[in-house]
Amino acid sequence: MASAPEDPVLERYFKGHKAAITSVDFNPNGKQLATASWDTFLMLWNFKPQARAFRYVGHKDVVTSVQFSPLGNLLASASRDRTVRLWIPDKRGKSSEFKAHTAPVRSVDFSADGQFLATASEDKSIKVWNMYRQRFFYSLYRHTHWVRCAKFSPDGRLIVSCSEDKTIKIWDTTNKQCVNNFSDSVGFANFVDFNPNGTCIASAGSDHTVKIWDIRVNKLLQHYQVHSCGVNCVSFHPSGNYLITASSDGTLKILDLLEGRLIYTLQGHTGPVFTVSFSKGGELFSSGGADAQVLLWRTNFDEVNCKDVVKRNLKRLHFDSPPHLLDIYPRTPHPREGKTEAIEIDPKLEVMDLQTSAPPVVDVLSFDSPTTTETVVRTLPEKGEETCGYFSYPLMSSECLPTTLKKKAEDMSDLPSESHRSIPLAVTDALEHIMEQLHVLTQTVSILEQRLTLTEDKLKDCLENQQKLCNAIQQKS
Repeated sequence: MASAPEDPVLERYFKGHKAAITSVDFNPNGKQLATASWDTFLMLWNFKPQARAFRYVGHKDVVTSVQFSPLGNLLASASRDRTVRLWIPDKRGKSSEFKAHTAPVRSVDFSADGQFLATASEDKSIKVWNMYRQRFFYSLYRHTHWVRCAKFSPDGRLIVSCSEDKTIKIWDTTNKQCVNNFSDSVGFANFVDFNPNGTCIASAGSDHTVKIWDIRVNKLLQHYQVHSCGVNCVSFHPSGNYLITASSDGTLKILDLLEGRLIYTLQGHTGPVFTVSFSKGGELFSSGGADAQVLLWRTNFDEVNCKDVVKRNLKRLHFDSPPHLLDIYPRTPHPREGKTEAIEIDPKLEVMDLQTSAPPVVDVLSFDSPTTTETVVRTLPEKGEETCGYFSYPLMSSECLPTTLKKKAEDMSDLPSESHRSIPLAVTDALEHIMEQLHVLTQTVSILEQRLTLTEDKLKDCLENQQKLCNAIQQKS
């Protein structure tokens, strides 16, 4: 079947990663795409023809998640190396490193106002970071197994998380308490997110299912079984009318949430698809998977004005009157409305002039010094060019003081290595672990002291009451 004008179209694909793609995210400006991979690198792709791609080097293990801040001026990444990094998404790639989790970090998510960052980890916790102060803010503990994903609601009042303990939890960011809990006896959710107006959540299940829950009435609204393998990721279209899913069965599927049915199955990847994301305005979406390819698609079927959508969604509240499905998803007719069967699109068969992008890649190397808060960055030039040297500065510094060292790209002898550091990495990690344990012990001792004080007070009251009783008995006798 030939594609109709309103059908999604694969526009181009980017090659540069050496291993599976784990996460994709669009810059809010619509001009760039960030990707994370098993090859330990982040990559920043520019949509302009012939534009360079930037590869950010710094993580020491698989990068599991990447996301732009709402203004697009920061890029957050999570990794199996137990760290979270913040990057300046440019050719210098300044970065800073957050260390608080004691196990691999699985996801990062900025609040809509950009003030906070939520991270989910295999240490069973969700941590929230204050972006203004660049500091750890608080932890959320209630999950009993690895936490795979944590996302802010559009208004920032709630956080939704999913875990391998087979629960999805809703947290109140004001009182730091778990206010709702959805459980599943079959599988666990790999990924979870709020719809654009914050009234519902969608979960991507390891049991091959996609579920839509209404958090105001605690009800399962829709349950889709359209994939033949686990679902790894979902993304809402900004209108809230559509949901795209990525699965280990090698396909992407687009669901019409108003009609409650599958409308598109998209081929294109060879092997499992791990991640998918709509752009801010919904005109594009991108996917990545085990084949190490990043595919860029044009949506076509639902053009919306991004600003209008954002304004409409900000006006909505979580805890209003019981919802109606048409209230949750504002109705816009789908061009394929008259057709009941899902359409399968295989770009390998239909697109003969597909634009392939394997742009020149500029490496941005980041080296952390354990004794300072600064990061030294090196940008590798292309052949025939001279390097622009080192840059050393704190992440949020407004000033840049470069020292230009003109050397050939092949001369890497002056780059710092782990063996040249003042403190070996293993010792640093051990000291950090000891500090974490000491912090836990300090909190435990503090709690025990409070309990001991309460016990002493109660014992004192008991003795006083006993003395009064004895005196009363003596007076009567």
